[in-house]
Amino acid sequence: MNQMLQDAPEANDSPQIIDRTPAPAHPRFSKPQRIAFVQSSWHRAVVEQCRIAFLEEIEARNIARAQIDFFEVPGSFEIPLHAQLLAKTRRYTAIVAAGLVVDGGIYRHEFVADTVIKALMDVQLKTEVPVFSAVLTPQQFHESAAHFEFFRKHFAIKGVEVAEACANTLLSLERLRGQVAAGIV
Repeated sequence: MNQMLQDAPEANDSPQIIDRTPAPAHPRFSKPQRIAFVQSSWHRAVVEQCRIAFLEEIEARNIARAQIDFFEVPGSFEIPLHAQLLAKTRRYTAIVAAGLVVDGGIYRHEFVADTVIKALMDVQLKTEVPVFSAVLTPQQFHESAAHFEFFRKHFAIKGVEVAEACANTLLSLERLRGQVAAGIV
């Protein structure tokens, strides 16, 4: 009995909670998917966090890294033209854009961001290739270590979010196109 009391946890000891939640099983695609990832090189150290997180998440969603082609452009303003040319090849089932638009130069950052987003929407509507945007425009961005670190983390979150949106949309379009082909819709 003494042995049992000595081995028993004290009343103040909090129990160990182990999270054994299984990783979610994501649906598989019927057809191979190929994705173009277009990234601006402006503030590369920040923006590349989006690409890194995207690659990890998209792989978890059953699209191999080998199926992702990477393209780099000077700035966000150049992304839409690349997206349009890539979509017209019909090689890609989706295109992802990533960039950081900050205030500076002769253009106001809101103008550049709005122009890029509108152009990306036009590309997907004209080509029927979905285009996803992780082109972000912070209200305030300063060339400081604290801001760089904050936005690196923020772009990593956006990378996961854009991968989730991309995979879910591709699955939805795959089902919809199958229903259209079968005359259901």
